[in-house]
Amino acid sequence: MARVIKTAAWVSVICTALFCAIYRGTQSPFFFSLGITAGTVAYHVIMRLLVGFCYNSALHNKVNYKHPWFRQRSLEPAFYERLRVKSWKSRMPTYDQDRFDPRKHTWEEIAQAMCQSELVHETIAVLSFLPLVASVWFGSFPVFLITSLCSAAFDLIFVIMQRYNRPVVLRLVERQRERENKRN
Repeated sequence: MARVIKTAAWVSVICTALFCAIYRGTQSPFFFSLGITAGTVAYHVIMRLLVGFCYNSALHNKVNYKHPWFRQRSLEPAFYERLRVKSWKSRMPTYDQDRFDPRKHTWEEIAQAMCQSELVHETIAVLSFLPLVASVWFGSFPVFLITSLCSAAFDLIFVIMQRYNRPVVLRLVERQRERENKRN
């Protein structure tokens, strides 16, 4: 998945440059629209990569999963049930599956990675609305609003998945601790 996202970043940047160059030569509104669309896609893809990189560089998947921010609220289980998260969560892509592999990491490390992932997707959801500023120069506010809403909703799906799965992982962390305590 990482390769797909990085390729999408390059393709969207190249398309932005190409469509903008064609627009400058032709003044065609069609290529103007394609340039703005490709530029917006480039922003969303590159921003995702940069946010993930920044969090990973700063936190290295060592997030305090006991922090109150990461605790599931009382209404969340019913909300997740209503969304039927259990039925679709396994079909969602993962940027780096190794971070969540119990054969390579302890359950505590996985819980920390889940919290970092949640922070990444929450930040991306907020930053998804930054392109609305571009509507001041380019117009088409509804188009920028729709793309921002869709982008934020997409990332909130991943936040929901992390929050839905975390209680199970935290129970596994406790079991792992209990086994270690019995051995000692």
